[in-house]
Amino acid sequence: MAIVGPTATGKSTLGVELALRTGGEVVSCDSTAVYRGFDIGTDKPSSAERRGVPHHLIDIAEPTERFSAARYARAAAAAVAQVTAAGRLPVLVGGTGLYYRALVRGLCPAPARDDRLRARLHRVASRRGVEWLHRWVTRVDPESAMRIQPRDEKRLVRALEVYLLTGRTLTAHFADTRSPLRDHEVLTFCLRLPAEETARRVAHRVDRQFEQGVLAEVRRALAAGVPEDAHPFGGLVYRQVLEHLRGVRDEPATRALIVQENRRYARRQLIWFRKEPNLRWISRPGEHPDALAEVLATLDAHPALRALSNTNHVDTG
Repeated sequence: MAIVGPTATGKSTLGVELALRTGGEVVSCDSTAVYRGFDIGTDKPSSAERRGVPHHLIDIAEPTERFSAARYARAAAAAVAQVTAAGRLPVLVGGTGLYYRALVRGLCPAPARDDRLRARLHRVASRRGVEWLHRWVTRVDPESAMRIQPRDEKRLVRALEVYLLTGRTLTAHFADTRSPLRDHEVLTFCLRLPAEETARRVAHRVDRQFEQGVLAEVRRALAAGVPEDAHPFGGLVYRQVLEHLRGVRDEPATRALIVQENRRYARRQLIWFRKEPNLRWISRPGEHPDALAEVLATLDAHPALRALSNTNHVDTG
């Protein structure tokens, strides 16, 4: 089972409540929660907020590491297997769309980017026009040519890059994509809120993060030797806090910018999840009793999940 959706929709709270009701364990689906020492700015659930529910894929990487979607998919699949083997219900919780897709649908096994080849292809586009690249893709990979707009230079370059590096089309690589969870049925709920409610929640969260000491958290990380170009520092909250500490803007302007960027991020997350198949949407996640009842009712309609849930049911009343 999975609880996904944009930031500030209450995924963590609902996920923990669901795990408590079913005797499950949470598998995080958050690209920032994997890093140790970055807690406040990532809104990582505290020990009290976890309420005794085991959480996986949190605090498993140093901030100097690059934690890719492929690495996440392997680690999360292993966690799901571990929880399932123990006869418990894995509850995937988070809002990182690429991580969710990598785990549930798999990543295309195409080669990594080749900067030199890409530069050559971009030069060809500059000399002959982007449409010329599209005609080339049409000859070697007509299925990709139908999916890619004639002036989408970035995607055309990628299609040609894959073909030139491997001798196989991007379409063929997509056909080879396999989910790490292909032997599991994943029941996914996506939470969403009206824009004005998201704005209110995000503003409250940012105020709380500053009250809890996000500035001190960043100073501690820098003092411990974490470089400013470390991956977590490129994320929301931390990027703006670093700029504040460099004197780019004062604290009120920094808070306002973080709220603005979080709202934009929420819109991007919603767009991403709208493209994911087979999601069940919950439009009132703030009303946790109703949302939880909706999830449990759907869970009850799935025999295998119902059996697992009933086996491990925990009475929280």
